[in-house]
Amino acid sequence: MTIELKAGDPAPDFDLPGDAGQVSLASLEGKAVVLYFYPKDDTSGCTAEAQAFTAAADAFAAAGAVVVGVSKDSAASHGKFRTKYGLSPKLASDKDGDVVERYGAWVEKSMYGRKYMGIERCTFLIDAHGVVRRVWHKVKVPGHAAEVLEAVRALT
Repeated sequence: MTIELKAGDPAPDFDLPGDAGQVSLASLEGKAVVLYFYPKDDTSGCTAEAQAFTAAADAFAAAGAVVVGVSKDSAASHGKFRTKYGLSPKLASDKDGDVVERYGAWVEKSMYGRKYMGIERCTFLIDAHGVVRRVWHKVKVPGHAAEVLEAVRALT
């Protein structure tokens, strides 16, 4: 059964290793959190998405938001990814997929007629009180970071 989080739901807590230490929802209480799930470090779409969030990093910070990217890649992989592209979002490793599943980002995908399970590119905007305020599924990268930033600004 797929979990379907929606606006108004409490955000599931998480505590994951990142390339720069642990990343947890509880430690970010009092700030808006942009939690985005992406399939794989250093692939074209995932790199473009991380670069877009990086380009808007100052604006997200000014709006009181922290950007956290989650994939099943290791913390070491995240570190290489961050260094290679100069990325600013916190990158968290969910190797066992628990958080990915609790947010409903682990979905059946299809490529060339073959079905498989994978991470859906999706984003959750969580307010300072830990409540989901917006959800974007099947994200298309161009313009997404700007749309999320508008939503963050609308929280205040």
